[in-house]
Amino acid sequence: MFDDVLNGEELSFWEKVVKDCGFQSTSVVDCFYFQILYFRDSNGILFEIATDGPGFTADLTVEELGGKLDLPPFLEARCAEIEAKLKPLD
Repeated sequence: MFDDVLNGEELSFWEKVVKDCGFQSTSVVDCFYFQILYFRDSNGILFEIATDGPGFTADLTVEELGGKLDLPPFLEARCAEIEAKLKPLD
């Protein structure tokens, strides 16, 4: 249904479309690595529309990706708590 949403301006366009169609939605949420909009259809299915960027290379190089848990600045203070709840992937 949705193609790439390149930026916040396009996401705001989709926010208006969603509301004009009568769906309840969140406002645009800034998650540092991308912006998101959530809404539910009449069957309760949750949809997410997210921008492409800036992406996870906002604060790491491509070579550094996956080397450690990387959190947006607003979650860095909770890093130890979050890491303690993670289970290793087999």
